[in-house]
Amino acid sequence: MKDLLEIRNLKITTLRGKETVRLLDYVDLNIPKKCSFGIVGESGCGKSITANAVLGLLPYPLRVSEGSIRYDSRDGEKELLRLNKKEMQAVRGGEISMIFQEPMTSLDPIFTVEKQMAEAVSFHHPNAGRGEIRERSLEMLKKVNIPRPEQTLASYPHQLSGGQLQRIMIAIALINNPRLLLADEPTTALDVTIQAQILKLMNDLKEQNDTSIVMITHDLGVIAETCEEVAVFYAGQIVEQANVVELFSHTAHPYTQGLLRAVTSLGGATRKLYTIPGIVPPGGQWLSGCRFADRCSRCTERCRQEMPALKEVSPRHLCRCFQNSGEVDA
Repeated sequence: MKDLLEIRNLKITTLRGKETVRLLDYVDLNIPKKCSFGIVGESGCGKSITANAVLGLLPYPLRVSEGSIRYDSRDGEKELLRLNKKEMQAVRGGEISMIFQEPMTSLDPIFTVEKQMAEAVSFHHPNAGRGEIRERSLEMLKKVNIPRPEQTLASYPHQLSGGQLQRIMIAIALINNPRLLLADEPTTALDVTIQAQILKLMNDLKEQNDTSIVMITHDLGVIAETCEEVAVFYAGQIVEQANVVELFSHTAHPYTQGLLRAVTSLGGATRKLYTIPGIVPPGGQWLSGCRFADRCSRCTERCRQEMPALKEVSPRHLCRCFQNSGEVDA
């Protein structure tokens, strides 16, 4: 495999009563080795369920109904969707780790930090002794800049701040030196200073450990700060994908343009926050044509009738829009 992770034609559905509802619609993604890859979009666009599908963590009744997720593991290429429970457990936390959105709910409140870090190590290294595991845990806490690591190991989650808990989650995710780290909104609910520290920490650890990172966020500032490539999700589809410099300097899709305008509007002369009209349509209630049509000021009749394909508008820059692919009628 050329890339570390290759997702092809991924389709995720759920049940609403007896009706099957699509939540993610034929998504393709390539995650290069030693790369920071961003996935951005509003809530409900399909970002988090894509990451959960990679690790086989979709809660019932969500399921992958079609597609392929191929991973270049240390012992050869694997089709993750075909692994049994035991095989997936060997990958999960060992080769692919995830930082979840809420550290306070991801850590068990009745166990100390040391117990939870030790569990992550011993599951994948059953022959490791208690002393070795403790030293490894202390080393990881030092790497993520936790003050007084010995005291922190003996602490319970409720005794620590949000920034400390987020660092501990990163330490647990990286303690087995995974090749791929999925970070789902890793700076949510943190103040700006702590957010900047966490992002710098993740970048530093990526360089030290040769780990690829998939950064899932709704914050374009986080994408600009940490990522090399980015895919913009909307209503269960990728609507634009490019390297970060290209995306920010030559934004093609009207939805991405709206996201950028919302970020930059407060710096304008009016200092009035721009918002994209309307809301993301829920799964199963998508338009037959372009899913952004009802919110787009450039919408034509063709946009309402036909689904635009994801096409290359410049080298390695993909966009799902008739106007930017040169197909729209004058």
